[in-house]
Amino acid sequence: MSDETLFGDAFEEYRRGKAPLADRMRPASFDEFVGQEHLVNEARAFRIAVANDQIRSMILWGPPGTGKTTLGRIIAAATGREFIHLSAVSAGVADIKKVVKLAKERIAAKKTGTILFLDEIHRFNKAQQDALLHHVEDGTLTLIGATTENPSFEVNAALLSRCKVELLNHIDEDALGRIIDRAMMDRERGLGELDLELDEEARHFLISLAMGDARVLLNNLETSAALASTEGSKIITTAVAEDASGRQALCYDKSGEEHFNLISALHKSLRGSDPQAAVYYIARMLQAGEDPLYIGRRMLRFASEDIGCADPNALVLAMAAVDAVHFLGMPEADTALIELAIYLATAPKSNKVYRAVKSANREVKNSGHLPVPLKLRNAPTKLMKKIGYGKDYRYPHDEPDAFIAENYLPDELKGSIFYSPSRYGYEKEIRKRMDYWERKRQES
Repeated sequence: MSDETLFGDAFEEYRRGKAPLADRMRPASFDEFVGQEHLVNEARAFRIAVANDQIRSMILWGPPGTGKTTLGRIIAAATGREFIHLSAVSAGVADIKKVVKLAKERIAAKKTGTILFLDEIHRFNKAQQDALLHHVEDGTLTLIGATTENPSFEVNAALLSRCKVELLNHIDEDALGRIIDRAMMDRERGLGELDLELDEEARHFLISLAMGDARVLLNNLETSAALASTEGSKIITTAVAEDASGRQALCYDKSGEEHFNLISALHKSLRGSDPQAAVYYIARMLQAGEDPLYIGRRMLRFASEDIGCADPNALVLAMAAVDAVHFLGMPEADTALIELAIYLATAPKSNKVYRAVKSANREVKNSGHLPVPLKLRNAPTKLMKKIGYGKDYRYPHDEPDAFIAENYLPDELKGSIFYSPSRYGYEKEIRKRMDYWERKRQES
């Protein structure tokens, strides 16, 4: 059971006075909540359901610091339900049984319902998740699970089918700006009583550093305010914010020109087979606060666009690196990105797959949707067989070399070339195979 459930008002008094700024500034109502407009706007179904006390069990899925726990608290307050917070990291089936017992006692006393907020629900194993099923299904509990992981993979199907999944997004910079301004001005819960000023450059730095995470934003702001006060300054400058956060404010705007300059430099360094430059530009972006998943996604695209079949393993490694970034997070994920960059930079290059896509797309636009040859069509019914579906199709595995000199394109496109492999890397082997099959076609 959580401390706030055990100690009630005493815990709340402590939270208001001594708790970290991020907890003190936690919104108590939808009117205070910033971000996630697709959920909390008064016209949205989510907000209407809460207002009418018609909520169902749900999974809140989103990155850290985007308001999952806060939404759970607000829902409980708005519906008058008991709010019980458990963490799947430390709780077990015995804790669930205690919550269920309390919930049933409230029902027997004709009191309001109970919300079980289960943080990091993806950390529960199947048996623990199964222990919730019956009580969620019969309405004893309203479950609000919070997770940073894809619930399709981490929550078992039976429990997931009983919950509505709500997606939370990174908080945008405008919303983060409102959060930091409120924290600076609020004299009761925030930093207002310190009478500090936050200069514009430092404000921008702290917002950029947060990368959409309100908790990170407020933690860094609080540390910066404490450092400024210790130094006897009334202004939080960029230098103070850098010192407090341990990060340097580099010339970088994730939505501006420098963002595109650096990602372009990385892409061209990889294409130019220069691992030194590629490593440097990734380090530049990571130190400036770039989203590591963005860097991973761009290299994933590079693997298929600029390497392609010259080294098919490039795409496999790129996908593995992106998974590692998602699983590990920063700062541990930096080595996965650097490893990938070195591999991609030193791999043989070919844009033939990219050109094949462009060429095929042009043909589709020019010729439209040409009919698939009858012999290539599947014929699961007698009628389809009667009108010629699948007729004269020859099964390659019944032939020598498992090959038939057949035209598989629509007749109008016979002989068209969309993909022509280079003579580099693995595409050299692909070219040999294609040349062999072309000779066989010519001989037949």
